[in-house]
Amino acid sequence: MIDFSLYLITDRHRTANRPLPEVVAAALAGGVRTVQLREKDLPPAELYDLAWELRELTARFDARLLINDRIDVALAVEADGVHLGINSLPVTAARRIAPDLLIGYSSHGVGEAAAALAKGADFVTFGPVFPTPSKAAFGEPKGCAELARACATLHGPVFALGGVTLDNLDHVTATGCHRVAVIGAILEAPDPAAAAEAFRRGLI
Repeated sequence: MIDFSLYLITDRHRTANRPLPEVVAAALAGGVRTVQLREKDLPPAELYDLAWELRELTARFDARLLINDRIDVALAVEADGVHLGINSLPVTAARRIAPDLLIGYSSHGVGEAAAALAKGADFVTFGPVFPTPSKAAFGEPKGCAELARACATLHGPVFALGGVTLDNLDHVTATGCHRVAVIGAILEAPDPAAAAEAFRRGLI
């Protein structure tokens, strides 16, 4: 069951030189209830250590932890789920390996999102909605009209992803989407707890 609306994705290079666990802890204190560990450049041993640290943090706040791509790491640290993409293991294979894990899928079009949900993904992120460095490789932003179409047609939870900020959050919610995945708008904020709380209030 997807009972969360504010979904934080990590990037330790975008924390304004603060330790990632410190920023994540502040975001959790502000109301984030799901964190995705997404540090693609870390070697497995370092990723495992960081995953355990975030597992302990999220458990303290009764929050979920998802691991990007690495089902082995997710299982090893007793995470709540994994987040997959077009270059990951197929959703169906991930479900066979780890039937009890939440499975998210990073989609960049309505058709791709629909296919992931049909194959067993529990939710999808959809984007990029707005311009953002983390999704530049996936082409032009989809925009709010396409996000509205995704929310209206997809049979499953949709999280708006890509350049979502407090300044444009009202444009996102106006599409009917009341779930967002955020990186920089919380990680780079001077007060991550306050930013998380503001997002949480804006999504109600």
